[in-house]
Amino acid sequence: METVGYAPPVKRSVLIAGHPTSISLEPLFWRALEISAHDQGLPVNALVAQIDAARLNVKSPPNLTSAIRQWLFARSLSG
Repeated sequence: METVGYAPPVKRSVLIAGHPTSISLEPLFWRALEISAHDQGLPVNALVAQIDAARLNVKSPPNLTSAIRQWLFARSLSG
């Protein structure tokens, strides 16, 4: 298992439908996002776009960063 220390969020830019947006995630979540994208055979931007589209389909959508964290946690719970 990979060990990651506690660290503050890091702001990065991603493209969603050709539009740049900034996301601030802790390095642990960035690494999990990269691994998830790799596992699905997708670029990180494409996975973020999928998460973004899914979050916009709920009654009270969270912000994108929160949606990414929740998606990653739900994925880890599902095995």
